[in-house]
Amino acid sequence: MSRYEIDHAHKEAELKHGKEKLEVHPSEVSAESSLVSPIYEGRGRAQDDDDVDMLAGIKSDLRTIRATFALHDVPKEAYYIGLAGVLPYLATSLSTYYLAWDIEYAHITGQGFLLSGQTAEALLHFIEPLQVGYGAVIISFLGAIHWGLEFAGYGGHHHYRRYAVGVIAPAIAWPTILFPVEYALITQFLTFNFLYFTDARATANGWFPSWYGSYRYVLTFVVGASIVVSLIGRGKIADKVGKSHGPADHLKALREVQRQNLKDEEEEERRRLMAGGDDEEDED
Repeated sequence: MSRYEIDHAHKEAELKHGKEKLEVHPSEVSAESSLVSPIYEGRGRAQDDDDVDMLAGIKSDLRTIRATFALHDVPKEAYYIGLAGVLPYLATSLSTYYLAWDIEYAHITGQGFLLSGQTAEALLHFIEPLQVGYGAVIISFLGAIHWGLEFAGYGGHHHYRRYAVGVIAPAIAWPTILFPVEYALITQFLTFNFLYFTDARATANGWFPSWYGSYRYVLTFVVGASIVVSLIGRGKIADKVGKSHGPADHLKALREVQRQNLKDEEEEERRRLMAGGDDEEDED
């Protein structure tokens, strides 16, 4: 069939349908059919299904988070004492952030909000070693738990593999008290996370009670967030406060004093010898 014949057939069909009278079907018309186009009706239903699925997913995630932080399987004694153990971290962290804000406020306005800039800086230098020292204690405690469970034979005896964790933890933690506060907090943050992953793997292997992994996750989350808050506060005033004097600075100052005392003793001994020589010449 040629193209001319096809076009002629189309025109005849159009003329035929154009002479037909449209039929009316009131019974098939409804409010819904007038408002919703059949073309988009399927899309609308699919979108509603997606919204429902998304809300269900969010609710499921919220239930998981709530169940994780609820720690229903954790013994009450460990639950309460563990939460009490993170309070000093929260207190020093929030105090650090507030003092940093007050120092910045004093730097901008010329006077502090509640404290003077000098007082806030002095308190900041007092709190910083407290947080670092407490962190070193907690890290050492987490390592000691491995020794205690090895002594008790919980999950079997694993000998040096278990003892090594108890040794590594304080070996990393205690040198941080000699670091500048920023490096000390970053090192402790990484150590806390390393110990969490170590404990989570040990829990999966049966070295710890089944609830210990989620218990450690919650406590590590609180401690890690506290360290991050302290670092943020400290970073805001890095160029506005002087360097805090830590144990390393005190050791350096002590070494300088000892060197100066030795120098003074040598000078005194030299003078005494010279004075003795002069007396011998006078007698001659």
